[in-house]
Amino acid sequence: MNTEKIPQDSNNYWEQLERMEKLIRAAEVKAGVIFSFHSLILGLFVDRMDYLQSVFAQSTAFFVLAAIWMVFVVLSIYYCFKCFKPQIETKYDTNVFFFQDAVRSFDSVEDYSKTLMEICEDNDKLCEQLSHQIHVESKIIDEKFKAVHNSIKYFGLSFVFILMLIGLWIIRL
Repeated sequence: MNTEKIPQDSNNYWEQLERMEKLIRAAEVKAGVIFSFHSLILGLFVDRMDYLQSVFAQSTAFFVLAAIWMVFVVLSIYYCFKCFKPQIETKYDTNVFFFQDAVRSFDSVEDYSKTLMEICEDNDKLCEQLSHQIHVESKIIDEKFKAVHNSIKYFGLSFVFILMLIGLWIIRL
């Protein structure tokens, strides 16, 4: 049995981090698109508020459906914002690739540079630091996609209530 350690190729880690950055951007783009749809629909709703006030006054059902619709809109927008700022509370050792550590954990730029060069010279240390970064970004991506999923779910439900409101409005004409 061969017990010789095979050296890690840090390029694999860098490629994984690059792929993860694309996933982060994809989640944020999806949240942005959902938010834009909500802005458009809410804008149309507010623009027609003068007309809709009389409909609200005449129909309790219309008012109730509109209130439920707004709850789903607010929930969907909440998850859009949550996608842009996921809360990850995890403790890790100081890592030269964590932006907060790079700024806060070293006394000077020279200390940071020296530590970074030492880590980059030792492939095992480099791969360990990169694997920590991959782990953190994986958690971030997971939280972002959960938020996007919830935002889409509530957007879909809000759309159902918009259709119900339109249907009720057409019936009342």
